[in-house]
Amino acid sequence: MQRRTFLAGAAAISATASWGAQTTGNVLPIKRAVEFEMLPASLSIADRLQLARDSGFEQVECPTTPDPAKAAEMKRGAEKAGLRIHSVMNMDHWKYPLSSADPTVVERSLKGARTSIENAHFWGADSVLIVPGVVDATNSYADVYKRSRESIDKLLPLAEQYRIIIGLEEVWNKFLLSPLEYTKYIDDFHNKWLRAYFDVGNVVLYGYPQDWILTLGKRIVKLHIKDFSFRADPVSHDRVAKWMPLLEGDIDWRAVHDALREIGYVGTASVELPGGDGEYLKEVNRRFERILSGNVG
Repeated sequence: MQRRTFLAGAAAISATASWGAQTTGNVLPIKRAVEFEMLPASLSIADRLQLARDSGFEQVECPTTPDPAKAAEMKRGAEKAGLRIHSVMNMDHWKYPLSSADPTVVERSLKGARTSIENAHFWGADSVLIVPGVVDATNSYADVYKRSRESIDKLLPLAEQYRIIIGLEEVWNKFLLSPLEYTKYIDDFHNKWLRAYFDVGNVVLYGYPQDWILTLGKRIVKLHIKDFSFRADPVSHDRVAKWMPLLEGDIDWRAVHDALREIGYVGTASVELPGGDGEYLKEVNRRFERILSGNVG
């Protein structure tokens, strides 16, 4: 959706946001974070982080940063803006899957994941997001299950050393397709440094986020927030699956809110949406606040 279209209806959607947060008494104890990649790339690192803070966000999730100088710049910028880097978005797990049959690819993936863990330690973050594996035409589900576990086992000693939680995310990787399997996969490691990084929008194609939340329970270490729609195209009348601005899709945010309250989730949630300028980011934050307040009906 174009930024102009997104902002055109913003006043109507957000007019009651502040009122709702104050009167419902039902605000979830969740910190609002933004993905670093949502911040305008035309700005310096420091200015991008300051814009995030000025837009109302409390924390930020940053990508894997192998360059020590850039990592230090990231840390200085966040500290200056008063914005906590809460997690690291690992960057090599798609192009170089941990579940690959090629040892060279796996080692490249492990190297990137180790850099992410080291970044997290340096920045004062407490988690790293990692995609455990990718099922495709040449890598069977069973093989990915086995090989991904072997790779993650190699990362856990470093995670424990630095006290960084590895959060496994469910994505469109044709793997871990039910909340029951997701929980079993995590539980079978018997390691407190491995938990779930749950993306509310990623399961909508084949499930209900509130169901996954209630099943995963305390296994959830962090959240990604985005919206999704299955509405009919106005021209073809065919149902089209697509990402949507917050509160404009088909996710039952009231049910998501209630599920998070029921499991007692306390932590951070990051919006993962297209990027934009300060006006756009402030509107995203307002809608985020409304979701956390339960003022979505």
